[in-house]
Amino acid sequence: MTMTKAELIGRMATAANISRDQAKAALEAFTDGVVEALSHGHDVKLIGFGSFTTIERKAGVARNPQTGQAIARAASRTARFRAGEGLKSALNA
Repeated sequence: MTMTKAELIGRMATAANISRDQAKAALEAFTDGVVEALSHGHDVKLIGFGSFTTIERKAGVARNPQTGQAIARAASRTARFRAGEGLKSALNA
């Protein structure tokens, strides 16, 4: 089962006793802040929850799964999330 963005906004609004519009604005402010920090090369660490980091991917060769043809893949940056101890404990309780 998957929680959608709309469902998360509803839960946030209920838990914080705020309107859905306020919860949506708060969620968007959070995600925008994480994106901005990562795009500037900064990590985002939420103690007990986890951390978002950027990693550099080297250029390489990928294969088209339909044809098997080799394709050059450019170097790029991507984001990673690593769960913190609090989140791991909650998932394994």
